[in-house]
Amino acid sequence: QVQLVESGGGLVQTGGSLRLSCAASGRIFSINVMGWYRQAPGKQREMVARITSGLSTSYADSVKGRFTISRDNAKNTMYLQMNSLKPEDTAVYYCNADWIRSEYGFKNDIWGQGTQVTVSS
Repeated sequence: QVQLVESGGGLVQTGGSLRLSCAASGRIFSINVMGWYRQAPGKQREMVARITSGLSTSYADSVKGRFTISRDNAKNTMYLQMNSLKPEDTAVYYCNADWIRSEYGFKNDIWGQGTQVTVSS
């Protein structure tokens, strides 16, 4: 089965950096748009950054200039470099793919299990 697995979360001080990774497992043929989302306690899940298969990117205003999304299509892996972290960035970060084509066919709206990012003040 196709899965997305995040890694790289943790505890960091204000102003620090973290790099998240999201790897798709299975025999993957192609992945369309991938994105990072986050959900803080008591808040709705929000989009952080998205990247197309052609490497076009978009960001939430709150992270522009601090976060950088990238992907390696050959490795079926997406990254989120987070710099100048703030306490308000504290959340569970999830990766998403709008669809993946694999040996099992098409699968839509796939989510990873999430990774915790905590920024201390």
